[in-house]
Amino acid sequence: MTPMKLFSIALPVLLGAGLLAAQGGALRGTQPTDLGVKDGRLKAPSATRNSVSSQAGLYPEHPQNGYASIEPLPLKGGDVVASLTALSKALQSVPGVTVLDQQPDYLYAQAQTRWLKFVDDMEFWANPATGVLELRSASRLGREDFGANRQRIEAVRAAYLAQP
Repeated sequence: MTPMKLFSIALPVLLGAGLLAAQGGALRGTQPTDLGVKDGRLKAPSATRNSVSSQAGLYPEHPQNGYASIEPLPLKGGDVVASLTALSKALQSVPGVTVLDQQPDYLYAQAQTRWLKFVDDMEFWANPATGVLELRSASRLGREDFGANRQRIEAVRAAYLAQP
């Protein structure tokens, strides 16, 4: 068998095995244990280009400060309960997103990609000092998300702002 013929057989087999492994959860990664609000801050942005955070400015020396920076969500009429309710509905309208924890001032969700099953962690916190919903969204795996977290957060923002 020629090397080219062997390659033409092996490549689809390897791609199929990779897709099966991804569908089985091999690319989910592990949920970080340091999420949540600590001292009025969400976790810092990732060290690589795979996260966004409305609190990136709190970390001025962070290597991804500029890339990660994104605007927070405004509170709806200054009401935290109404804002988190609207946010939960908005998140449910985005494909692949599941809300896993909702507290009086904090919401945690996961976003999973359709084919490769990559998981991103999303956090939202009603900041009483600034009157906004601070947010952070980060990929668990990889060094680059090609803007996926920013695009998803902007889709969430649009759905949230459309809520009454």
